Amino acid sequence: MDLVFRTRNPKQKLAAKHWIDNTTEQILYGGAKGGGKSYLGASLIFGDALIYPNTHYFIARKRLIDLRLHTVPTIKEVFGNWGIAFDKYANENRQENFFELYNGSRVYLIACKDEPSDPFFERFGSMQMTRGWIEEGGEIPEAAKANLWLTIGRWKNNTYNLKKKLLITCNPKRGWMKREFIDPHERGVLAPDRVFIQSLPTDNPYLPKDYLRTLSSEKNKVRRQRLWLGRWDYDESENALVSADALEDLRTNTAEESTDKYLIVDVARLGKDTTVFSFWRGLELYEVMQFEKQNTRTTEQKIKDLAAERRIPYSHILVDEDGIGGGVVDHLPGVKGFTANSVPIPTARQIEDRIKRTPAHLTHRSVYSNLKAQCGWKIAEIINERRMAVTHHEYHDIIMEELAALLRAKHVDAETRQLVPKEEVKAELGHSPDAGDTVLMRAYFELLKEAEPNTSINQDEVWRESEVIDETL
Repeated sequence: MDLVFRTRNPKQKLAAKHWIDNTTEQILYGGAKGGGKSYLGASLIFGDALIYPNTHYFIARKRLIDLRLHTVPTIKEVFGNWGIAFDKYANENRQENFFELYNGSRVYLIACKDEPSDPFFERFGSMQMTRGWIEEGGEIPEAAKANLWLTIGRWKNNTYNLKKKLLITCNPKRGWMKREFIDPHERGVLAPDRVFIQSLPTDNPYLPKDYLRTLSSEKNKVRRQRLWLGRWDYDESENALVSADALEDLRTNTAEESTDKYLIVDVARLGKDTTVFSFWRGLELYEVMQFEKQNTRTTEQKIKDLAAERRIPYSHILVDEDGIGGGVVDHLPGVKGFTANSVPIPTARQIEDRIKRTPAHLTHRSVYSNLKAQCGWKIAEIINERRMAVTHHEYHDIIMEELAALLRAKHVDAETRQLVPKEEVKAELGHSPDAGDTVLMRAYFELLKEAEPNTSINQDEVWRESEVIDETL
């Protein structure tokens, strides 16, 4: 079958040339909204599938529902522009999530969502694909991309002399795409088998003028830089507590050596399936464990067993006490409980501020809205100062993404410091930030150190003093 990819978008033409050459293996395409990413991907994948019988391809995205709602309509649009009926040439197997074409080729729809039972996406290991396409690369964890890449070039590539190819379409987002493609591209050292093609809305002659005007007038500074200007080094969100570079550096930081061991546990609540354990040596996060659909009795026993095995004292174990986690704390005397909305810890520095009656710090309640906010600002300080390291590298991208969403101020200039609501964080991520929560909770023990008795201050007098101050506010 002969198919012609007709487009007036020069960036799409360039990507198509790299798709059929004998050098390029990975193409990162996009870098802004409206650059024709989905149309390009649908054209290349289904074009190959129709031309080469009995070949296999995948289209991967974080959620299957997004592929069905947003990508499949574009696939049908491509078929229409080719002048062929989609339903005549392709049948959908919804049970196994693939399209089978009239010539025996298959195009699989793959969800790359996190699964506690398979945090490294090893479930992709047995797949054999000819070529593939990752849609919205910023949603995909690095481990998912790595394992999907290993599936390519394993199905009839030799039969048709087809070089293995992976197309990644995306909007700018820091993480593995920037590290693997953008940074080397900007330094002029990108490997010859990889290419980055920047496609801006203005490169796409098919976009309506009203759509372009809407994008160009975007008021949110970060979104405008990413989606209109296509900037990968976009400025930080005004309410971000940590810089993107500091989060990226968690992978390569060297934490101060410590013999102090800690275990932080985020217990599954009603409606949430995952319990997360994070293990620490000082400020080095060296291991994360996720447990799916685990009851509290099992969680209690795992805490006992792992604490004994790794010689972690109960006084260095912190369990999220909100929801059903309180029962775990009750059954493990000596283990500390964390309640997000409880009163912040009165640290020595805050005590001194009270005595001096510094206007912005008259009471601890005037500084932080609750304990979670206090921990959020503290862990942000630690991360920005490069004192923390994540040496369990398989979880770095997940933790970086979750902390970027968690560690944001609800109001930038407010006197009382408050984090953005949990529901807003979950809506942005598409899941609960369980691993990120355990990192935030790690700051609790650092705050306890700052709250150790200060011999130069009579804390009882300070608390009586603060009560008088509170009454006058």
